[in-house]
This record gives sequence, C-alpha cells and structure tokens, in this order.
Amino acid sequence: MPKVSVIIPSYNHQKYVAEAIQSVLDQTYQDFEIVVTDDASTDATADIVSNFSDKRIKLFRFDKNCGASVAANNCIANSSGEYIAMLSSDDVFYPDKLAKQVDFLDSNPQVASVLSYAQIIDDDGDDFKDDNHFYTRIFIQKNRTRFEWLNFFFFHGNCLCHPSALTRRDCYNKVGTYNSLFAQLPDFDFWIRLCTYYEIHILPYNLIKFRIRTGEANASARRPDTIVRTRIEHLQCLSNFLHPNIRDNLPQIFSSEVSDIPLDNLSPVEFEFIMYIIALSHGSLDIHKLWGLNGLYGILQRDVNVTEIVRKKFDFRPKDLIDLSGKFDPFNSLQLQSTQQELTQVKQRSKFRKMRNLWFRLKFRLKSLLSARLKY
Repeated sequence: MPKVSVIIPSYNHQKYVAEAIQSVLDQTYQDFEIVVTDDASTDATADIVSNFSDKRIKLFRFDKNCGASVAANNCIANSSGEYIAMLSSDDVFYPDKLAKQVDFLDSNPQVASVLSYAQIIDDDGDDFKDDNHFYTRIFIQKNRTRFEWLNFFFFHGNCLCHPSALTRRDCYNKVGTYNSLFAQLPDFDFWIRLCTYYEIHILPYNLIKFRIRTGEANASARRPDTIVRTRIEHLQCLSNFLHPNIRDNLPQIFSSEVSDIPLDNLSPVEFEFIMYIIALSHGSLDIHKLWGLNGLYGILQRDVNVTEIVRKKFDFRPKDLIDLSGKFDPFNSLQLQSTQQELTQVKQRSKFRKMRNLWFRLKFRLKSLLSARLKY
C-alpha cells in the first residue's frame, strides 16, 4: 500500500496533463500511486495518460462528463494511500512537494491537511505577469487556528490553494468527500467541513505551480457563468455553519460577533437564530443578507413556539424581521432600479441630441437650398 495517493481529475487538458503527471513521477519522495479519472475528455487527454508506462498510474475513464467533483471522488474511492494529494491536471508539483508535506503530517498528527503557497504561471508555463489578477496573491495567507479559519471562511470565502493540499484519508472518511453538485466551490465546502473538526496548516513557500489559462479558461476563472454559479454555491456552503460543532464552539469562532448575545444552554433553533443574525449584522456580502433573511423566515415559520422562544431570549419579534427585510437588499433591487433610471436618462439625452443634430442638419440644408434658389 502506498503512503500517498495523488489524485488527478482531468478534462480536456491534453496540453498540460503529461507535465502534471511527470511532475509527480519526478518527486524526491517516491512512495505514491497516481489515480487519474478522465471526465469524458473530447481531446487526447486520456490517451496521453495511458501512454505512461509506470505501473503506479491507474486510469479511469468516464463515458459521460460528470463534473470535476465526481471525477475527484472516483479517484479517492479507487485510491489506497494514507495521505491524499490533489493535483489539477493543468498544474505542476515542485520536485520536493510530497517529501516536505509527508514529513510535516508525520510530525504533526493534530493537523488534517497541509497546504502551501503557489507560483502562478501562464498558459505556457512562464511566470504570470498580471499583478492585479485575482489569483496573484490570494494563496499567500498566514496560518490560523481552525476556529479562526472558520471565521475567515464565513466572512471572506475561500483563499486556499486546493491542488497544493495533502490531506489524511481518515479526514475524508470523517467529513465526506467533494459535493457532486458543486462546480465552483467544492474545495471551499470541503475546507469548512474539515475545519469543523480538524486543524490545517500552510507551509509558507511555493510547492506547486498554479496555472492561469489564456482567455479565462480555468474552471475557476471569472466568467459570467462561473460568477453566477459561485454565488449560488456560496449560499449553499453557508449552511455548513449550522453544524453542532459550530454551536459547541461558537464563542471561539465568533468571539466579537456574539459578545453581547446570551449563549447559555442554546437549543438548536436558538443557535440557528444567532447564526442568521451574525450573517445580517456582520456579513458584508449580499450572500450573507440573503442567507440570514431566508433563514429567519424559515425558523419563525417552522413552529409557532419559535417566535415566543426568540422573543423571550433575544427580544426579537416578527415586526423586527419585517423591518430587516426592508433594510437589506440582497437582490440589489435598488441598485438595479437606479441603474435602469440612469440608462433611461442616457437614452433620453441621446435621443434629444439626435433630434437636435437632425434639426441643425435640416436647418443647414434649408439655408443651402434657399441660398442656391436666390442665386438662380
């Protein structure tokens, strides 16, 4: 049985997949297997993988495209290593990546997953030049306790380099694998669930080359479809914060946010109420507002007794929810209305300018015609 299973979900990466696999084969640490699941690529990706002769490589092919999460889960199900390393099929490991991370996990049994910084490269493997790009510095993060990470995840979202991670198999068995319904945030969803139980650690140097492809071609790139899907998945991810382990550690995770809230003997519904209030009072994203409002409507309509419970303990009444629903605007309705009004005004001004220009042109033509007629 190998110590490490390197899992590689792949899809239409014929340009990169050989380099990705070779970067694993070139590791200074050699006790590994490579499990590749090709997600019904329409190019030569699977054929390129099958051309490798190393017996440690296992290739699975899907007949139909199922998504990266399903492909990754298939890799995990068909792997056997004590540690699992994720590698995107367009990224590249540094030669000492596994050696350093295996040593760290062996020496720190309290840590579930170890990650690293990343060298950002372009489509051709050269250093990425755009210093203003989203991914340029996002992975350079300080280490935090799992409680601090949960607070960060709740308010700020994801910032971890997923293909840099080496994670204990037992942790997947505990918290579950990747959500097959997610395409943009399966790793973020996993990090929340993982930190609900375990510590993670970031090694403060590059151990992976993370590729930014030309034309926003990355699965995580900021295109219209991925932006919309990310917001929807982010909304779903927030429900992870209703886990009993979050309730049991609420003061450690949200110390400043709950400093004025009574926390004695919280029932599950009281805990839910507090989480929704935290989202509304302290969250800066429209996702927080939508999740909080929708959650409050849900618990107050769930049982007639809940209204009385939150009134007594938190002095919160149905009228307070009515007031909140007019205070927050998770759908950006006011901004959309304002934008529409501005567009209407622009169209009206444009129409006026066109009419004015037409009048001047007609006036000029009339003067020209009259002048010509008088000369005649």
